[in-house]
Amino acid sequence: MWINSKHFRKLANAEQAAYRSPIPTQMVSNGEYMPLAQTSAQAEVEHRIKEIADANGKRLGLSRRQFLETGSGMAAAFMAMNQVFGHIFAVGAAEAAEPAAANERRAALANEFIFDAQTHHVRDTFDREGLLGLRRWAQGRNTKGIVINPDLPTDDPTLDVFNLDHYIKDIFLDSDTDVAILSGFTSETPEHMALTTDEIIESRKLINQLTGSQRLMGHGLFWPGKPGNLEEMDRIAKDLKIDSWKGYTVGDPGEGESQYPWMMDDEKVAFPCWELAEKTGIRNICIHKGLIPPDYEKFTNWKYAAADDIAGAAKAFPNLNFIIYHAALRPAMDLDATEAEFEKTGYIPWVSDLADIPKKHGVTNVYAEIGSTFGSSVVTHPRLAAGIMAQLVKGFGHDHVIYGTDSVWYGSPQWQIEALRRMEIPEDLQEKHDWAPLGPVTGKVKRAIFGMNAAKVYGVEVEAKRNPMPANYKDKLALLKADYQAQGAKPSHAYYGWIQRSA
Repeated sequence: MWINSKHFRKLANAEQAAYRSPIPTQMVSNGEYMPLAQTSAQAEVEHRIKEIADANGKRLGLSRRQFLETGSGMAAAFMAMNQVFGHIFAVGAAEAAEPAAANERRAALANEFIFDAQTHHVRDTFDREGLLGLRRWAQGRNTKGIVINPDLPTDDPTLDVFNLDHYIKDIFLDSDTDVAILSGFTSETPEHMALTTDEIIESRKLINQLTGSQRLMGHGLFWPGKPGNLEEMDRIAKDLKIDSWKGYTVGDPGEGESQYPWMMDDEKVAFPCWELAEKTGIRNICIHKGLIPPDYEKFTNWKYAAADDIAGAAKAFPNLNFIIYHAALRPAMDLDATEAEFEKTGYIPWVSDLADIPKKHGVTNVYAEIGSTFGSSVVTHPRLAAGIMAQLVKGFGHDHVIYGTDSVWYGSPQWQIEALRRMEIPEDLQEKHDWAPLGPVTGKVKRAIFGMNAAKVYGVEVEAKRNPMPANYKDKLALLKADYQAQGAKPSHAYYGWIQRSA
């Protein structure tokens, strides 16, 4: 959404590559930042994935493409990552060679609770074609032709790949997600909003009706300083019964000079919103931070995207939970320099500042959500991604780090689930920074991050019965929508993303 016309000349749609890898081998942008070109290390990962797939596939009587579509294909991809970047992901040779072993592993993890705190879809009338760059990037229309999500079709996408039907399939059928929060973004141009708050809550209703259980929760969009904001907050809190708030301190993330940027610690602009949140009892405040262009100081509202204003709000309103999205990573588009600085000093721009807040300011009501920060770094700079996770866990404690994927911009989030399940902090980084290991996927740290932390914050019963999405969900969804329309509705009228073109 911060990608402008100048950037578009360097980008390609991600959906048209010939080669499809189970995990991305190039940075995918969700539209809020300029993606990096594929590195030589990522090209080597791709090469090794092909070699493993060819060897194991031939033995099993499968083509490369068929092998990569199996659970062993996913394991092979992480094995290739380890060969190039060092041992970061837990994966066994048997799992990468035998689909039965890979399937057995996934089945064994089926009961591990996963709560995705950041997901998206768009309304049927959404017409912002630029967003399709996210899907095309994931398809492989990128500088190196690397397919990020092999499950995506190769035909050119239309905006319906982001609609509710596809959202249901990607989140609730093609991934192990148990509960998700549906989000949106603020815009000064109403038709550029993916969903209004009313539409978010209508989707919550439809999906929970489809399953007869709580599978989806919904954000309420708010915008401090914009005329009518407090009245709108009061309405959606009382009438829509939202589950939490979502705001962008830069105002409109699609406009570099948005009219209404705001600071979280602004007593005149933001504090009335926090007071209203307390009054309505909706205590979870989700704030988008970071993810700004490489030449960020030329971005008019860049200071509003920083982490400097978080502590003041948290100290003044200890009864509210401030959940900082994307862990405030500033340079999502310049991770080579970021990783180099991290390896030398341990500092990660704005992530380190965020992680220092609890100790520095004595607050316990700030949380870090990993969002696109994890998704974009784990396949391009996995040591940096491991450092981000370790730094957040050390600074916040493992009980204040929250899992989210920013899907469905990138297709099904299953590859992100697998990456975090398998990730471990490299031993040299543990020793250098006195960081503890993340431990096994069934251990307390990963179980907390994957779902227990968000469940506690949102008051969700982890052991509650959750019914699967019915196989004929499209037919049932059509009936529910028709019933909704008949009652007088008032509509507001794989990897998806952008990548750099080849040189």
